[in-house]
Amino acid sequence: MKIEIPMPKMGESVMEGTITKWYKQPGDTIKKDEPFFEISTDKVDTEVPSPSDGIILELLYSEGDTIDVGRTVAYIETDSTAAAIAKSTPSKVAEAKKEVETIVEKEVSQPQIVTDDKESLIDIPMPKMGESVMDGTIIRWYKKIGESVKKDETIFEISTDKVDTEVPSPAEGILAEILVNEQETVEVGTICGRLSAHGKVHAAPKIESEKIPAYTDDSMHSIIAQNVNDVIEEKKDNSSSKFYSPLVLNIARQEKIGFDELENIAGTGTGGRVTKNDVLNYLSKRTKQPSEPQVKIEQKRESLEAKPSVVYSTPKKDFDASYVGGGVERIPMDNIRQKIMHHMINSRDTSVHVTALIEVDMSKVHKYIQKNKDSVAKQDGVKLTYMSFVAHASVKALKEFPIVNSTIEGNTILQKRFINLGIAVALEPNGLIVPNIKNAQDKNVLGIARSIVDVAERARTKKLTPDDISGGTFTITNYGVFGTLFGTPIINQPEVAILGVGAVVKKPVVVEVDGIDTIAIKPIMYLTLAHDHRLIDGMVGGRFLKSIKDTLENFDERVLG
Repeated sequence: MKIEIPMPKMGESVMEGTITKWYKQPGDTIKKDEPFFEISTDKVDTEVPSPSDGIILELLYSEGDTIDVGRTVAYIETDSTAAAIAKSTPSKVAEAKKEVETIVEKEVSQPQIVTDDKESLIDIPMPKMGESVMDGTIIRWYKKIGESVKKDETIFEISTDKVDTEVPSPAEGILAEILVNEQETVEVGTICGRLSAHGKVHAAPKIESEKIPAYTDDSMHSIIAQNVNDVIEEKKDNSSSKFYSPLVLNIARQEKIGFDELENIAGTGTGGRVTKNDVLNYLSKRTKQPSEPQVKIEQKRESLEAKPSVVYSTPKKDFDASYVGGGVERIPMDNIRQKIMHHMINSRDTSVHVTALIEVDMSKVHKYIQKNKDSVAKQDGVKLTYMSFVAHASVKALKEFPIVNSTIEGNTILQKRFINLGIAVALEPNGLIVPNIKNAQDKNVLGIARSIVDVAERARTKKLTPDDISGGTFTITNYGVFGTLFGTPIINQPEVAILGVGAVVKKPVVVEVDGIDTIAIKPIMYLTLAHDHRLIDGMVGGRFLKSIKDTLENFDERVLG
């Protein structure tokens, strides 16, 4: 019997998991309760045991892939006869894959610039940007083949599921080869390009022989249900003048785009290469009817379960024909925007948001900043801002109300004894990232001010590491820098509260002087606390805000020392 292996649910708020390691491969035998694969979630890393004895039929995902809870990740055959047949299948797949790779190696050649001395080439690998990061997507190459590059100069930019960052050159030289193109996703350690240390390069001859598309592991596994040689011949006969990355081919298969149809998509990548965004843009415009060749291919695969699409979509609105091509511009979301979108949706669907607002008289802090900003900048190299004082007051309030510095795991409260203060940083032209100030409980106002400048600068120059954006316990977002008075921020999961900081504006307020009410002009700030009502009730939220207000209105200069 063929059984499905789902992605397990590792906690009430855990909605997905990342496969970090497969312990078994197709064709391997496995016993009940024997570790099958290892997963990582935002709550825990753990091994997943096999539910029964059997033979591994198929792995639907690769190491590093993130899958929704409940989604099938593999198949096991428990019937002894069927298992014996299945066990011989991987060897056929391996043979077929080897044959196809040989054809590709012989018939598909990318014009490159290579060196006369192979020993002078320096490999540039896809870097590992965190313990759980298994792959990365090249967003942009800053250098072209034949251009010189200095050591530590940015050579390309990558995007991972943790952070977007620029990759510096490991040495000085000439960019000799680009092996991974823009918008292509490869595993950590994959050689993305090569440098010529001696700077001697020449153009490799262009091979005019027939080219065929690259194959993905998924397409090779589909051979299990078909005749191996027939499939290879079918793909060879379908000649192509273009090279398609595995990511592009995978999306094309999932969206029922035939090779003939794929050939007609205009490429915007290097050398006219069709990129992921080209395919997604094409999908947004084409009709829903799949091409005839693809229908035939899909009929051959009726017995196979298609791998779920990695492309997120929202319902399309039908516009009047007069807008087409003129009044509406379709802009594919970049990687950061997609992550923000799904992170916000997840937070909305996870936390019960309640918002509280309080007014703060910033007179004492304002006077101190105006009086001392120049001397502090000269002596300590720090620019005093309202944000530094608000952050320090928040740390003090978190010590007083540690329940706000918690996360929820099922029916358990995880109350942190350390404070990793998240600072939301806006990125041009349309992005947001939240790096953390680690152990903020140990810093005074000047220390926090230095840390805010540091994380903000590294966020905007793409120098953050995965550690900088993980492990946060409480977040502050300063929309006041844009002149906004107050807002209702979304909680940064898996935290239980977020503080919104408004602009400081001079306002008329009623004050009591010698028992008499009078009108005075004061620098006023509004603070907004959005908290998760599953854990933080109105009383705690209100007292937490009041603690921050009291600290700021009764500012003590000793907190800078």
